This record gives sequence, C-alpha cells and structure tokens, in this order.
Amino acid sequence: MSEGVLDNPIWQSLISRHRALALGDGAVARYPAQVAPFLGVAEDGADVDAALAALVPAGDTALLLGRKPALGTGWELRHLTDLAQMICRAPVASADGDGDGDGDGDAAIIELGVEHREDVLALTALVYPHYFRARTMDLGRYFGIYLDGRLAAIAGERMGMDEYTELSAICTHPDFLGRGLARRLLLHVSRDNHARGRIPFLHVSHENPRAVELYLRNGFELRRDIPFWSLRRAD
Repeated sequence: MSEGVLDNPIWQSLISRHRALALGDGAVARYPAQVAPFLGVAEDGADVDAALAALVPAGDTALLLGRKPALGTGWELRHLTDLAQMICRAPVASADGDGDGDGDGDAAIIELGVEHREDVLALTALVYPHYFRARTMDLGRYFGIYLDGRLAAIAGERMGMDEYTELSAICTHPDFLGRGLARRLLLHVSRDNHARGRIPFLHVSHENPRAVELYLRNGFELRRDIPFWSLRRAD
C-alpha cells in the first residue's frame, strides 16, 4: 500500500479498517460522534454539501485532516492549524533505558478493556479532552500502566488502514509525569504494530515541542505537515 494513503487518513481509515463504523456514503463519511469527531472526504473539493446535513447536525462540529470539501452556504470551515504527521518506518530496537529509571520500569503494561473504561475516560478528560469520546476505545487497542492503584498513563490505536496504524492518546496523569511512562507505552505499541506488519504513525501539534521531541527520540520522523480543519453549521 502506498504511503500516500496517509495524506487523507480519516477517509482512508473509514473505507478500510473502520468501514463498519462509517456513517455516510459516496465521497464523504464520518465516525459516530460518540466514537470520534472526525469526518473525511474522498478528495479536495468533493461536492458533498447535500450529504453533510445528515452527518453534521446542528450544534455538532466535525474535524478533518488533509482534505476538505467544497461547501455551499450555511457551513463554517475553519483552518485550525497544520499538525505534524510523524511516522516510524522501522522497528525501534530494544535498549537499556527503555524503562523509566525511577523504579516504575517494572510496572506492568496492560491492555485496557471495558473494565478500565471509566479510568480511561477520567484520565483523558483531564489531559486529552477534545478528541476522546465515550466509545473511542472501540477504534483499536489501548494500553496503560497503573501505579498505586491509579491509571497513570495510556497509549492507544485510533485510525488505521491495512498497513498503517495511528497511535493516539499518548498521555500521562500530571501526578506521574517525569517517570518515562509515555515513552514505555509509545515503544510498546510501536513495536507491537511493527510485529503485526503495520507501520505506526501519529499526529501532534507543533505547539507541543516536548511531545515532538519524544517521538523524534524514539524512532519517529516528520513525514509532512497536514492541515487540520473544523466544520460546523453556521448560526
């Protein structure tokens, strides 16, 4: 599969790995709002105005990456920023220091299930509030580390195609920062996807240089800047 599918990741995910979740047809589709706020179009300038009314109800806002549709009156499309799209094309070798160095390196990384959902929603509401919804965990596998009986950090899988997996929600509770937990989880999910024949990629704001540096130090490189848009009905 050509790496070019990553230029339109929402659409490509909705017509491949997540087609069972996709709402819409033709040249536009979106995730259910309780799963994710993302909408994709097949190509720039796609004429999907008639279909959007059913997909983006009044009061809702959809988010787009890379491609944007042609729009008639009654819609507001706003360029939010250009995100860094980063990719890890080769597995990162294990090395000394993959742990955190503060005594937490032995804390188990576990796959999170429905029994952990409330803990995940509480953590993401605190540190990742804009993109994580009640059913976001339906998109892929999520992993976490518990310390002192509390969910300290998570990382998971969001969009994906046959040969690519987007890593997302890589975050740490403020009480557990500085222990290398995000790095452990990042490496765990990245290596696991490579072992399954899938190449990890992710999106991060340039306004979060600490995260960008973390990814650069752990096998990721900048693939491109990709425009990030919001779409809502005009008042």
